Amino acid sequence: MAKRSATDSSLDGLLSGKSRRSRDDPQVDEIGEFEDAWEDELESDEDVVDADAPDGMDVDEVHAIEESEEQPQALQTFIPGTHVLAKDEVLEPDDSVYIMRHSMDVTWSCLSFDVLRDSLGDERQRFPATGYVVAGTQAARADENELSVFKMSSLHRTQRDGDNDEDDDEDEDDALDEDAVLEFRSVPHNGGVNRVRAQPLPPSTPLVPASQPYYAATWSETGMVYVWDIRPLIESLDVPGYSWERTRSNKPTFTINSHGRAEGFAMDWAASAAANPSALRLLTGDVHSKIYLTTSTPSGFNALAQPFTSHTSSVEDIQWSPSEPTVFASCSADHSIQIWDVRSKGRRSVTGIDPAHESDVNVISWNRNTNYLLISGGDEGAIKVWDLRNVSKPGSPRQVASPVAAFTWHNGPITSIEWHPTEDSIFAASGADDQVTLWDLGVEQDDDETGSMNEVQGSREVPPQLLFVHQGQRDVKEIHWHPQIPGAVISTALDGFNIFKTISV
Repeated sequence: MAKRSATDSSLDGLLSGKSRRSRDDPQVDEIGEFEDAWEDELESDEDVVDADAPDGMDVDEVHAIEESEEQPQALQTFIPGTHVLAKDEVLEPDDSVYIMRHSMDVTWSCLSFDVLRDSLGDERQRFPATGYVVAGTQAARADENELSVFKMSSLHRTQRDGDNDEDDDEDEDDALDEDAVLEFRSVPHNGGVNRVRAQPLPPSTPLVPASQPYYAATWSETGMVYVWDIRPLIESLDVPGYSWERTRSNKPTFTINSHGRAEGFAMDWAASAAANPSALRLLTGDVHSKIYLTTSTPSGFNALAQPFTSHTSSVEDIQWSPSEPTVFASCSADHSIQIWDVRSKGRRSVTGIDPAHESDVNVISWNRNTNYLLISGGDEGAIKVWDLRNVSKPGSPRQVASPVAAFTWHNGPITSIEWHPTEDSIFAASGADDQVTLWDLGVEQDDDETGSMNEVQGSREVPPQLLFVHQGQRDVKEIHWHPQIPGAVISTALDGFNIFKTISV
């Protein structure tokens, strides 16, 4: 991974939240400095005399207007864990550190979502941007839940004070600052959606034609795993007047009932080897520590009956290896991370890290560019980076592997974590402390820089690898990078979706 100095990242872009007084605060009346046009003709206030006044008559003195000593309260950078908002204070975003920032409300909050591939091209830098996601609701009643495909459009560049009105390198549409547009198509879903994942499509390939299926799987709170064909929903958003066959999308294509009534959260798709690229594999893990594999065939899906059973508590997350088609990793509330090979007999893990965290291991992400790096987030708020080359097999005399990097910035459980799709040193994380953080392991800090950074940022030590803190959402549940819009991050929380792009990544 390439290294860069911590000074390459502006401190102004590190923490997006700014604290200010509420608009309900009483304002202090102030008169600023003014200029007297006849100042050179008057020597002093005492010399001013009314020429028409009779002798002996008192004349009111003219007093100089004194400038108020109170100044408007300056905005301050809000550092989580160091600063606490007062009752009459609110956070305001610093738009100077955002290239794009939009918030979108939804009818029911979504615990999980996934980014959908589209045919608009890769490495998109132009604005306004457009993106598609699939999400599942957490409605008040089980029969009100839905699986929805959202189209986020008119995602304009964030306008800042001092921006030039004219730019030869950008179209006029790029400079507009309008509200984003959120459209969606939904189908009924039985029970709340714990997690949703879309089938992987090869990089740099367009979306499949409308006549072909594009699958998404949902983990229901009822214990069922459903596989849906969401391609008609996307087509309906893009083609006015398009009407899809209700029998194709309104009901699941396949239902996995291997878990019985045990619900779960862990789920991940993978495409099979190049010899059969159309074949799909889906792993699902439940709260009773079991992991099941479902495969696709030309005639449909096939749920294998024998589970993988090395965990001793709830399986929280699963990730297929990006380089070995038969290998996957899982994490659990038993504090461990396990590595598996579907070819191994007995359906037991082939190696693992136990313990990996002091408490539940909530989420993991496998680096797709440096395939021996795995990152994990725990219930204690710690983030750890693992080099899988240092992990020994069970029963080996070698000691438990140590992380190559560890961070304890978050003040609550880590709820989501994901490596950048193309930069092997950058990752994003979210926590129950309402923070979305962006990190770069390639940042190095010189010794002579440490003092000045601590002086600026307060009493809490800020890791030099921490690039950015995005705030403003409540109870952030999941984050994803958009693989076709470099640097764009989407997050879902109790109060809706955010999509943003910063100057840091």
